[in-house]
Amino acid sequence: MTETTGPVLDAETEEFAQQIADQVESFLIALQAIAREADGGRAISLLLLEISQVLLAGARLGAQRDFTPALPYQPDVGPEPDLDEMRLRLAEMLDSVDTYSYVFDPYVPEIVHGQLSDDLTSMATDLENGLRHYRLGNVSEALWWWQFSYVASWGNLAGAALNALLSVVAHDRLDAEIADEDEQLAAADEMLESEDGTSR
Repeated sequence: MTETTGPVLDAETEEFAQQIADQVESFLIALQAIAREADGGRAISLLLLEISQVLLAGARLGAQRDFTPALPYQPDVGPEPDLDEMRLRLAEMLDSVDTYSYVFDPYVPEIVHGQLSDDLTSMATDLENGLRHYRLGNVSEALWWWQFSYVASWGNLAGAALNALLSVVAHDRLDAEIADEDEQLAAADEMLESEDGTSR
């Protein structure tokens, strides 16, 4: 595979592309590491962090100008990586919280069922494709692809996955607090009953 060189970009755009590439690479490395560790409890918190950070990159792409690819066709960057093993590890690790429901388009409300493991792998595939363009010197193509795929695919998946993971954390934390509150109320009732009995 030969390295290609895209059009000369201004320094600000080059710096922006470098920052996006760094965030994308960090997400991809972290996702693989989380899948390998296979620690479900720790994975929820780490995935929340990593997805939030890569969504920041997506939001920056969405807020920037529209990027245009240099060529009318997408240059060949070789075959996609085989991420099936990572997907299976994630599915096994996430277990009962892997399947979730969400609204894909809030303006056309329709419940969609998905798997976190599938959606995270799809995100990784989109992001890694742009990273390969970037590493081969096709910076304008990489920026266009990251922006296009953010709006068309991985941005929505990341938002839905983030919401699902936040829901897991909320149930874990808030349900526990409610349980403690019930115990405290029961103890308070017993104290009140005891005081009533004493006053008699």
